[in-house]
Amino acid sequence: MPYTKTMYPNLLDNRNREAVETGPEYVLLSVLHTLLKGECTPDLRMLGCSILAPRCEMNKILKPCRSACEMLKKNCMHAFEAIEMAWPYFLDCDRFFVGEEEGCYDPLESLRSRHEFVDDNSAPEQLSTIIQFTYHSHSQMTNILKKTAAKCSDISRTYTIGRSFEGKDLIVIEFSDNPGQHELLEPEVKYIANMHGNEVLGRELLIYLAQYLCSEYLLGNQRIQTLINTTRIHLLTSMNPDGYDLAVSDMGDTDEQEDAEAPRYNGWTSGRANGQNIDLNRNFPDLTSIVYQRRRNKGFRTDHIPIPDSYWFGKVAPETYAVMKWIRSIPFVLSASLHGGDLVVSYPYDFSRHPEEEKMFSPTPDEQVFKLLAKSYADQHPVMPDQSRDRCGGEFANTNGIVNGALWYSFAGGMSDFNYLHTNCFEITVELGCDKFPSESELYTGWQENKEALLTYMETVHRGIKGIVKDESGKAIKGARISVRGIRHDVTTAEDGDYWRILPSGVHIITASAEGYSKVIKKINLPSRLMKAGRVDFVLKSVVEEPDLFVSIPQDTYDRFDPYNKFDEYGRSGNQEPEEERQEKPWWWSYFAFLGNNQPTWLLRRN
Repeated sequence: MPYTKTMYPNLLDNRNREAVETGPEYVLLSVLHTLLKGECTPDLRMLGCSILAPRCEMNKILKPCRSACEMLKKNCMHAFEAIEMAWPYFLDCDRFFVGEEEGCYDPLESLRSRHEFVDDNSAPEQLSTIIQFTYHSHSQMTNILKKTAAKCSDISRTYTIGRSFEGKDLIVIEFSDNPGQHELLEPEVKYIANMHGNEVLGRELLIYLAQYLCSEYLLGNQRIQTLINTTRIHLLTSMNPDGYDLAVSDMGDTDEQEDAEAPRYNGWTSGRANGQNIDLNRNFPDLTSIVYQRRRNKGFRTDHIPIPDSYWFGKVAPETYAVMKWIRSIPFVLSASLHGGDLVVSYPYDFSRHPEEEKMFSPTPDEQVFKLLAKSYADQHPVMPDQSRDRCGGEFANTNGIVNGALWYSFAGGMSDFNYLHTNCFEITVELGCDKFPSESELYTGWQENKEALLTYMETVHRGIKGIVKDESGKAIKGARISVRGIRHDVTTAEDGDYWRILPSGVHIITASAEGYSKVIKKINLPSRLMKAGRVDFVLKSVVEEPDLFVSIPQDTYDRFDPYNKFDEYGRSGNQEPEEERQEKPWWWSYFAFLGNNQPTWLLRRN
């Protein structure tokens, strides 16, 4: 501290030094550096010391300035929010600090002068994003995502979509210039990682990506600012946290083996499934079979296929349920699921059009779009498009690192097929490498290889067309269909009548239609070098429909979801915490356990 004398009682009415050093306030200042991982220290400790050991002049206590407290609280509050800790009561800027007119002093003045001295005598340093390339437990992952969102609170937030079978939050971090809300004509993108718990690189990449997006936005990176200001991004870092924990525990058991010649754990089995032993990428409704069964029917389309009621009589994992509700609630346009086990980008369909053929080319009506999307990722990866066959992913060298999923190997109930056939969302699968659980020393390399691809793929959502469908009075039409001639797959408008349709360059015939309105057809030309989606709006005229002559047969509707409420508890668990969990103390509470009845309950945040 920049002074040598203090006096008692201090500003907290502690009568002597011993009372200070045995109090929870002093203990908090002692562990703040550890709890906040060095952020805002020593500033916070010096501010606290100005209250515990206040400055003494002429036998009177000189109080610290309120302005110094307010500035520090503004800059450091996010660090407390990230670990779910309340701002300490003894740093209440109004209660213990005073204005300059009352004769205060700046307790951080010596720090500022030190910083100014360093700045004046050193070359300006280029600021950059700093990421620690380590593995993260579920609690560590949650904390770092919350801390990142708090640091970038103007453009980010975290939310949960449900819980795993063992009760872990499925946490998502979102980036947008208006977090928490869908904005008109702003496309929604998602990344999902760790669907198979033992495929872990994607999980870490999304944690790093979240930190990178936040930091680079604050540093003024124009590319990142443009991406976040024009796109709503959602990162589900771990869809299967239970499987991840199992994979980590098995990895630990292997590391403890004394036999150096024992085979190294490669993550091919342990932790793949969730806590119920369900493979989540086989657990979604098999809508692809419905497409194959009805593909010869006149007028049948491959979009917005309802979930069959029979699906709900099977075993539905809570993680699958949560993701289905999530993608039905947000008008996602683009998605990628990050996996491990090979080095390739695959795209739908994943289920073969012939049930007896395990490797059969099975394209969607959007084959050209999916190839474009897959290439946008693979081409930015330094290894995927390499023509060498003697490497991980070498069998895909002749296709530049991309493959139709069913041609690679066929399976039903996959998430990518479900996205395409049930919603507007186009999803690819990215296999990040042959080692499903790489060593920690390889994480930096994994980030360097995939960073540009992750960014470029998100930017691809702005290819094609977008627009708004309204009626003659200017009212938005929800659920209007946008059709492209020659592609038997429509997208529908969102709540506010806006839509997005990813398309390759060229000439396209676009039709907008809705029940009770006449169709409108437009011819468009998308130049190959167009860097953003072309705007194509529609105004539909209402028409008087003649009543049906025949009573229609009731059919499954798109809105039927869990119609028998068999899994209703999954939905409830995602929105509220059980009573016993609400009463649990945060992880940092153990630092104060020895204080007994003098524990700092004032640090617990009130809901």
